[in-house]
Amino acid sequence: MKILVIGSGGRENAIAAAIKRSKKETEIYCAPGNGGTAEIAVNVPIKEGDTKELLSFALENKIDLTVVGPEIPLSLGIVDEFTAAGLKIFGPDKKASLLESSKKFAKDFLKKYNIKTAEYKSFTDFQTAKNFVKQKNHPIVIKASGLAAGKGVFISESMEESQKILDSIFNGKIFGKSGETVIIEDYIDGFELSYMVAADGTSYKPLITSMDYKKIGDGDAGDNTGGMGAITPNPYVSEAMIEKINKTVIEPALEGLKKENIKYKGILYAGLMIKNDDIYVLEFNVRFGDPETQAILIRLESDIIDLFLSVINENLKEYKLIFEDNKSICLVLSSDGYPKDYKTGYKISFNGLQNLGWAKTAEYAIFHAGTKKIDEKYYTSGGRVLNICAKGRAPEIADIVYDIAKKINFENKYYRKDIGKIYALS
Repeated sequence: MKILVIGSGGRENAIAAAIKRSKKETEIYCAPGNGGTAEIAVNVPIKEGDTKELLSFALENKIDLTVVGPEIPLSLGIVDEFTAAGLKIFGPDKKASLLESSKKFAKDFLKKYNIKTAEYKSFTDFQTAKNFVKQKNHPIVIKASGLAAGKGVFISESMEESQKILDSIFNGKIFGKSGETVIIEDYIDGFELSYMVAADGTSYKPLITSMDYKKIGDGDAGDNTGGMGAITPNPYVSEAMIEKINKTVIEPALEGLKKENIKYKGILYAGLMIKNDDIYVLEFNVRFGDPETQAILIRLESDIIDLFLSVINENLKEYKLIFEDNKSICLVLSSDGYPKDYKTGYKISFNGLQNLGWAKTAEYAIFHAGTKKIDEKYYTSGGRVLNICAKGRAPEIADIVYDIAKKINFENKYYRKDIGKIYALS
């Protein structure tokens, strides 16, 4: 079975590794892939946003299944193009992808279908937005409406800070077209939850819960990032809370999508804020989260290829989604300076560690994110470089990933020191 995985991050390395663990005979391609995917797949030098070239490759190479990792190709309508060409592809179509590619669409959708979210207003010009924040109690949340690689959300503590942020988005154009519309919403204090479900247009199945560490610094300080680590399950979520999320968020959202004539097929990711017993939707993503996926997939026991096909073929109800009954952790090693300015091109030394994706007999997994492989050597090529994952009992798994983090060397290495710290209390 020929399978194409689109993307180049740690998430895609983890997806490719999960496919490799399938009992089915597979031939895996990654476009464009990274240094880690090169070990278990054939890397294809096509950019993730080049949907025409990706379609040509899939047709020419008779790809049986395509799995889309990142949001950009989904927002560009790659699923529509592949489906029209008669190819099987995992992910929501262009219209459904507006839930992530337009925060204004998502907020309006939430309001229309009575799903709790923070009070908000949208703006398309600097002066009106600037006048609005003068009247607001702070802190507030300011968001670029379009895609911003997880960096388009700001929590502002003062009117002066809000005006600077708005100036950088509208006038400085730090997010380009993605910042042409800005959402300003009330700040909700609580704890965050990453909640993902697989959906096939008629039914859905939840994945295990996870907790993402978004901020660059220990104790959730500093700038937002694409994610500096994750743990599963989320230690703050009960079975009763999961049931409430399903009833008040997931099911109304999927029903609302049907009413909008959208058949949602793929992963629906709800970024939630839990305050007391209330559940608020902060955002929707239309694909696997990163790095939550890495921590989730190492616990997956059932065949991921069957999961993808059951969603595409709309028979998810018949698929048995099984996870190991344990815990997991993912620690991100990044280039110092990320998410702002950072340098790449440094050689990575693994010092004898197994540097490949997950093997059932292994104590850990190392998934590559921003790496390149040149002449059998690995070099940094992005802000988030490597994902170190482990599963098993707590707190031992946190000790495992931090021991490995110390052994791996590259210039400008940085990582948070508190990922999974909650395990020390378990």
